[in-house]
Amino acid sequence: MSAYQALYRKYRPQTFDDVSGQMAVTQTLKHQIQTGKLSHAYLFTGSRGTGKTSCAKILAKAVNCLHPDNGNPCNCCEACRAIDSGSCMDVLEIDAASNNGVDNVRDLRDDAVYTPSQVRMRVYIIDEVHMLSLSAFNALLKIIEEPPEHLLFILATTELHKVPATILSRCQRFSFRRISQEDIAARLQYVAYQENIDLDDSAARVISRLADGGMRDGLSLLDQCASATVGELTAERVYACLGIAGERRCGEMMGYIAEHDTASALALFGDLYAEGKDLGALLDELACLVRDLLVMKTAPGAGISMLSGVAEDHEVQALSNRLGSGELVRMMNLLQTTMAGFTRSESRRMDAELCIVEMCRPELSLDEQSLNARLTRLEEMIKTGMIPARTVPVKEEEPAVPEEEPPAQEEAPPPRDDTPPGFWLELAAAVKRELKPPASGFFTASPNSLLQGVLVGDRLELRCNNTFAAQTIDKPEILEVVSRKAGAQLGRPIRAVVVDTTASHQNNPRMEQLLAFGREHSDVVRIKNY
Repeated sequence: MSAYQALYRKYRPQTFDDVSGQMAVTQTLKHQIQTGKLSHAYLFTGSRGTGKTSCAKILAKAVNCLHPDNGNPCNCCEACRAIDSGSCMDVLEIDAASNNGVDNVRDLRDDAVYTPSQVRMRVYIIDEVHMLSLSAFNALLKIIEEPPEHLLFILATTELHKVPATILSRCQRFSFRRISQEDIAARLQYVAYQENIDLDDSAARVISRLADGGMRDGLSLLDQCASATVGELTAERVYACLGIAGERRCGEMMGYIAEHDTASALALFGDLYAEGKDLGALLDELACLVRDLLVMKTAPGAGISMLSGVAEDHEVQALSNRLGSGELVRMMNLLQTTMAGFTRSESRRMDAELCIVEMCRPELSLDEQSLNARLTRLEEMIKTGMIPARTVPVKEEEPAVPEEEPPAQEEAPPPRDDTPPGFWLELAAAVKRELKPPASGFFTASPNSLLQGVLVGDRLELRCNNTFAAQTIDKPEILEVVSRKAGAQLGRPIRAVVVDTTASHQNNPRMEQLLAFGREHSDVVRIKNY
């Protein structure tokens, strides 16, 4: 009985046409082989599992193939079969991670000068070349710059920034892009058909998303899930096999967070934990969903094509309408901070639960970001008309009864104003520097400001034409700052008081609606000891 071979090895591309998602690279290499305009050194760069090593082996076969087919190796001649089997001593694959010393490179350089014995060109494939030491790079530099005609170098790396510029300038560089989810899913379906795996379309989509642009990762995940499943491989079975929450549960969790339903969110988290779901994977899924929601908020048109697929498109659209941009940014920072702390945490469950509680209850934090999230939510709810409407009963009109005209009253004298020129401009700037948001935002010298300071004797009236502004600054600690700054400016004791000059809003239903909402959501409107 032959040993089982992993799917990613069994279905490694054998020609340039078999490589998925790298059309720009493969077409250029095929054209160079057809025209004979080959470079002496290539550098393949890109993320893991995108085809760098596979293309390097195909290129090594193509330059030595006895019967090339439109730039592709035939895979049938003696040279191709020897390279595939690893018996060709003239095509060497070197792992720079374990052969990164200067002595290893010197040995390579000494052997490279000899002409090939089995094929036309001697090829060195150096994988993870960024792992070479600086002295090893220096030893490699001379032979890469002026190699013999029979020598070809193919370097591969996932970290281009670690390769010295002296090496980069002597190589033709090819950048391998992340493979799209559609290309990965199509390849998975092909492999599943060849292996008699009953792969559902939804399962292929989930695996391709989890592969994160790497074909090798996608095939490894398919291999793992197929070996643990009897019958049809569905999305739910993929979730169960890999220990992740899944689209439906992740969307359900975010729905509870959007409703600030802490009890339901924690209950769902407890169920997922009891089922053995990985906590890091769960928070990572939530972070992907928050990222999708933020994309939809900022780019509603083009955002659909940028979604990660962690939840259904219609669900993402519905959730994005229920959460503000400030809230989403705060959630993303919370999730990233929690996941970063998992490596050194002794209680990952407690950390994850605290993260979910803070996501559901922004009022538990009084930092600037949490405050901004709550105010942003309020602004967006007002803008979109999501504030609950209140019905104002309409009284039946009664027959008009003639009334006696009230006696004429004398016109009230204008309010007293002892404010010196420039006083408020200087005071507002001084107070603004000492206070924190949101109170500091009301202290401006603009004529259209919601707050104006008027001096009446030794009394400074902070006249507010907005109830929210009046409630925000009518705090002892804020009035103390204003009184102290004004007294220092005038050289005598000054007492600051708040005067709400808001006009009557009995006949303004919209204002009544806003104030009613503010009273019901006092945790958003009333900011304590900020």
